[in-house]
Amino acid sequence: MERKNLKKTDPKIYELIEAEKKRRQEGLEMIPSENHTSRAVLEALSSILNDKYSEGYPGKRYYGGNENIDKVESLCQERAKKLFGVPYANVQPYSGSPANHAVYFAVCEPGDVVMGLSLPHGGHLTHGWKVNFSAKYYKSIQYGVSEATGLIDYEGMEKLVLENKPKLIWVGATAYPRIFDWKRLREIADLCGAYLAADVAHIAGLIVGGVHPSPVPYVHIVTTTTHKTLRGPRGGIIMVTEEGLKKDPDLPKKIDKAIFPGLQGGPHEHQIAAIAVCLNEAALPAFKKYAVQIVKNSKALAQELIKYRFNLVSGGTDNHLILVDLRNKNISGQDAETLLDKAGITVNKNTIPFDPNTPFKPSGIRLGTPALTTRGMKEKEMKKIAAWINEIVSNPKACLSIKKEIKNFCKKFPIP
Repeated sequence: MERKNLKKTDPKIYELIEAEKKRRQEGLEMIPSENHTSRAVLEALSSILNDKYSEGYPGKRYYGGNENIDKVESLCQERAKKLFGVPYANVQPYSGSPANHAVYFAVCEPGDVVMGLSLPHGGHLTHGWKVNFSAKYYKSIQYGVSEATGLIDYEGMEKLVLENKPKLIWVGATAYPRIFDWKRLREIADLCGAYLAADVAHIAGLIVGGVHPSPVPYVHIVTTTTHKTLRGPRGGIIMVTEEGLKKDPDLPKKIDKAIFPGLQGGPHEHQIAAIAVCLNEAALPAFKKYAVQIVKNSKALAQELIKYRFNLVSGGTDNHLILVDLRNKNISGQDAETLLDKAGITVNKNTIPFDPNTPFKPSGIRLGTPALTTRGMKEKEMKKIAAWINEIVSNPKACLSIKKEIKNFCKKFPIP
């Protein structure tokens, strides 16, 4: 996108944006929560819609002049409902964490028992981790994965549900490389009559692309971000399923009130317009091919890393991400992240389940293929990337020479 006015008005910010653009083009973005949005999404995001206040909902605003805004937001709602197969969607959350906050606000009272996957086992802060509001204002019980398999310990989770009877159970993750068994999770939630909420922020694009089972037939509430595998702007959506309406016919009203006036003021309508664009893109046949390729690439990368004797949590992947246990490589996740970054490969340090080290210097790194796949890379390129990762970890002195190789390699795969 041309930024002539920005270059003239604020050359320092212009230069920093251009520097980030250059960094991305010349390197490999492998953090699984990151992606490259389309030009169309960015154009909607930078539109004049940024200037309009529109507190309330379509047809019920607290400001005048919202006739076009109402159409934008309604269109975004309808696209979300159709794409995910749900009867209700609120597209106003500023991002994923505010969306999850609103779910608590809608269905729980302070002090209620809630449950989610432990953060060190791959869960999210807002699913009840001890430093987050979700554990400060609610009684949080955390389930985890099996130390032997790296898979969710469904039996252990069932025992915790029977013992604690949570009102709300979260299912979703930031570092879980496997498929969720939605049917079994619903059976567990039904043991105590809990609301079952699926946070699909990481896998939303895989779900609509048909390469991960949808939670919609089983859960009551679905939340998601709109970037990551969905490849849109940063934002959030809350959806209620048919099962949710059966459980609580007033659930949509409760969520609407939780967002506004409960937690937010005016929605960001430029963001909502950009979400609508990404949802339209995700409904196209090309997006399904994209989602399929994400998983193919992830599996190919995992297989190659295993050949180089990297230990993968759970032994592999079913989705877009890989969690690597580096202890047998005698390097911390922090040091590996730093080395890879020097060579032009961007990953993030990450705890592994039952990690003996601290979150500031954990034993693992987290890798993903969404952004690489957006650039057109396939299985052949994953083999090359795995070889670079192995060489960098094995021989840190190779970083600078590999950086040159990666820079030339990336010229074949321009970002959008």
